[in-house]
Amino acid sequence: MNSVAAVVVTYNRSALLLENITCLLAQSVPVDILIIDNNSTDDTREKLEPLIGDKKITYVNTGSNLGGAGGFQYGIRQAVESGYEYVWVMDDDCMPQADALSQLLKADARLAGGYGFLCSKVLWRDGSVCTMNVPRVTLTKPLKEYSGGDIPVAMASFVSLFLKASVIREVGLPIKEFFIWTDDWEFTRRISKKHPCFAVCDSVVVHKSKSNIGANIASESAERLDRFFYLYRNDVYLYRREGLKGFLYECVRLTNHFFRILLKAPDNKIKRIKIMLRGTRAGLKFRPQIEFVN
Repeated sequence: MNSVAAVVVTYNRSALLLENITCLLAQSVPVDILIIDNNSTDDTREKLEPLIGDKKITYVNTGSNLGGAGGFQYGIRQAVESGYEYVWVMDDDCMPQADALSQLLKADARLAGGYGFLCSKVLWRDGSVCTMNVPRVTLTKPLKEYSGGDIPVAMASFVSLFLKASVIREVGLPIKEFFIWTDDWEFTRRISKKHPCFAVCDSVVVHKSKSNIGANIASESAERLDRFFYLYRNDVYLYRREGLKGFLYECVRLTNHFFRILLKAPDNKIKRIKIMLRGTRAGLKFRPQIEFVN
């Protein structure tokens, strides 16, 4: 068994998943691959059949759609309980360059293990920085540029996040009840409160998302609006834990989103506002339990 497990969460994106696996198998240092399938209904299982016999690849179907948060919790727990020293977390549309993992391991050596998490530089399909995966250097301030070396950060996404099993055992697992959105911000913020964390500029991955624009309730299509409940509920939970600064930041953010809907939403303005308010109210009462590895 290698010391690193790449945990890949997938759902109904077999073509992207196969490309991701190809990138992982091409890494310049060995890595085992743990695929967590959120009960895909496409041809994912059939497409993976020729690969599952490889000792480097483990396939697990969760039996139901646990969302990204549930899938990552499931996979990270399994990797740590299986005895891996390091866990490398990513979505199925993350395409690591061949030295992405080796650069993370070099940073681990440079820092002598003195960190909570490491994250890669995430580019989009066209080579520009992927806006939805820009880490934050503080609770509210995004990283402005990857200036080189190892840059201190406070929060990062699950698109190429590198963790030590010892840290996961200490701080607990991602919160599965988040379902989608903010689970990565919350998890990495929990870690950065205890340990210094870094973006490793020499570790590069490409995020093949459909667009290079983050979630926006004002521009989202009407049939996909209901899922934004999770975004607002989870964000309120995250920022209310940060005291007055977090509370004020979230108030400003919600006000901005309210006027964005009023001024820019093409339709269903009342529905969009109601979803935002419903999620906000739910976030004030949201008390999920943090689970730990056995």
